[in-house]
Amino acid sequence: MNAIQWLQTRYLPIPLIALMVLTRFHHFGDALHLPDASLAVFFFAGFYRKTIFFVFLIALAALIDTLAIANGTSSWCVSPAYVFLIPTYAVMWFTGSYCARFKSLTGTELALSIGLLTLATTAAFIISNGSFYLFSGRYDDLALSSYVAATAGYFLPYAGSALAYGAVIYAGVKLIQLMAIAKTEQNQV
Repeated sequence: MNAIQWLQTRYLPIPLIALMVLTRFHHFGDALHLPDASLAVFFFAGFYRKTIFFVFLIALAALIDTLAIANGTSSWCVSPAYVFLIPTYAVMWFTGSYCARFKSLTGTELALSIGLLTLATTAAFIISNGSFYLFSGRYDDLALSSYVAATAGYFLPYAGSALAYGAVIYAGVKLIQLMAIAKTEQNQV
C-alpha cells in the first residue's frame, strides 16, 4: 500500500475527526492547548475524496464552535461572514484532493504538496479574513488598508499551524510507507 492509498482508506476519517475535536476550541493555541488543526484536517480529508466527509467536517466544525461559545469562548468571529468558512475549507479540501495524485511522496512530490498546501492556506486566509472584513458588520468605518495592516500579523500563526500539522502528518504517512516497504522486503527474504 503506497502512502496515498493509506490516506484514502476508510481509517483516515478517525484521526482527522479526533484532531479537529482536540484542537478546534483554541484557534491559535496557548501553553495548554494545541493550535487549531482545521485547515490541515480539511486538506488531508481531501485525499479521502468523499464529499459526505467534507459535509460532515463542516457540520462538526459548526457544532464544536457552538459548544465552545456555549462554554465561554468569545463569539466575536460568528457573524454573517461565518458562512464563508465553507469556501475557506473547500480550498483546503480541493487542494488536498489534487495532491492525492502524488502517489509516491518522493522529495519532488512532497515539496509540491507542501507548496500547494502553503498556497491553499494563503488563499484560505484571504477568504476568511476578507469575508470577515466585508460581511461581519464590525468594520464599516475601517479602511481596507487599515484592516489588512491589523490582520497581517495573524497570517504567520494561521499558516504556520496548518503547515506544521501538514508536515507532521506527511512525516507520519511517509514513516508508515517506509515501514510497509521494510516489512514487504523482510517478508521476501
